[in-house]
Amino acid sequence: MIGRDHIPVLLEEALNLLDAARPGLYVDGTLGLAGHSREILKRNSKARLVGFDKDEAALAEAQRRLSPYENRIELYQADFRRILEVDIDWPGVRGVLLDLGMSSFQLDDPLRGFSHSLDGPLDMRMDRRQHLDAARILDKYPEPKLAEIFRNYGELRPAAKLARAIASRRRMTKIESTVQLREIVEDVCRWIPQKGKIHPAAKVFQALRIEVNEELAGLGDFLDAVIDRLPADGRLAVISFHSLEDRVVKHTFARAARPEQNGGRGAAVIDLLTKHPVIPTDEEISRNSRSRSAKLRAVRKHSHGT
Repeated sequence: MIGRDHIPVLLEEALNLLDAARPGLYVDGTLGLAGHSREILKRNSKARLVGFDKDEAALAEAQRRLSPYENRIELYQADFRRILEVDIDWPGVRGVLLDLGMSSFQLDDPLRGFSHSLDGPLDMRMDRRQHLDAARILDKYPEPKLAEIFRNYGELRPAAKLARAIASRRRMTKIESTVQLREIVEDVCRWIPQKGKIHPAAKVFQALRIEVNEELAGLGDFLDAVIDRLPADGRLAVISFHSLEDRVVKHTFARAARPEQNGGRGAAVIDLLTKHPVIPTDEEISRNSRSRSAKLRAVRKHSHGT
């Protein structure tokens, strides 16, 4: 059992934008520890839920937390992009939620390798059934490919220099622990701790995590497909935690909200419920510091976009 109390990010804002008091089916594509989903089921006795998560440990804990509502839920160990392969009653769907962040229990477990501040193996797999992990990427990827990952997914300035240092180090010894990688990053970036300054390893670990779990692959196409399947007045809400994800969400929603995207019929597919992203209040950030980078965007399927 996971003891740490889970704090769902932007909870009230997400539930309001989903209009989650309506009877019907809700889809949580990134269940995590079920913070949002549990509140939907708790507050709305006429809500049903289909939930997905590719992390086996998270899914088991979510199932435990949702046990009071077991007759109203279906849970699957799968990536959210597999939602479209499941037989879901789309005409009955009222809302779809994606929380693209990581649960604290994942970050706080050194054996998962997600945190640069904890000593553990360089794993970073959300789905531990898959073969590719962060250590294998550092060991096998060509130097130019590593530089591309650090540049594109970590937005790291000395990406080429870091890739070169890793390629040099791995010829002598395998890089298998978070501490080994952090020390290489600190050396390349000449890191000196300063108050308020983010450790450069945070960007490197983010880049590797995105590559390991293919976090950006097909995200825009998936959002388009969900929008297409939503019934009239169905809602889609997405919480992202870094600019790369938020950019995809923003552009996908903006495109679907333009009238010319609806087959030239002169009506937009969706209404934007958030012209600007909803961000946590100072109060929420003080309660949960990991919420500070969260951005919530939501749309409603237009009545003409059926």
